[in-house]
Amino acid sequence: VKQLEKLEVKREELRKKAEAGETVEDTKASSPKKLSSAEMAAPLPDGVEAGFGNLEEELGLDDEIDLNDGNTSSQYAMQDKFRPRKPRYFNRVKTGYDWNAYNKTHYDHDNPPPKIVQGYKFNIFYPDLIDRTKTPQYFLEKADTDDFCILRFSAGPPYEDVAFKIINRQWNKSRKRGFRCTFERGVLSLYFNFATHWYRR
Repeated sequence: VKQLEKLEVKREELRKKAEAGETVEDTKASSPKKLSSAEMAAPLPDGVEAGFGNLEEELGLDDEIDLNDGNTSSQYAMQDKFRPRKPRYFNRVKTGYDWNAYNKTHYDHDNPPPKIVQGYKFNIFYPDLIDRTKTPQYFLEKADTDDFCILRFSAGPPYEDVAFKIINRQWNKSRKRGFRCTFERGVLSLYFNFATHWYRR
């Protein structure tokens, strides 16, 4: 609109000069003036901003947001899967009566002796081990008293060691007596019963 108004004003000035007899320069013969990029750009209409034609700016494609701010959460399933943690476990304690010579003399079926711990069953779950070539292991360590000991299980990342306090007695490592130590399908199974010492004369 503004350009049309300027052209109309220019034409009116040329017409007046021609009527007054003044010589008019031949604009076609003169060498063309080299216009700058700012002059070549068409003026914007009223109320239109300079960045109106920038599609990326309009769609927000070059506005990067910070994922570590307090408004957005950057928790990944992979990070949660391999974060250090204690393994899950399912353990059982085997208890029963010890019918030794003393208990047979002083107790019977209606008045049984007190139950004692006869063995343990440990099931430790390691489904997300990073190094699957290494088998989890268990270690026996000293406790605060000689009557108990510490049974510690270690498997490596991402699992932390887990330990249990058990009775310090000799294990019966015979398969016929229920001993089992296997690692299958991500589960470490350790079953054992305590050795029984029969009285002999």
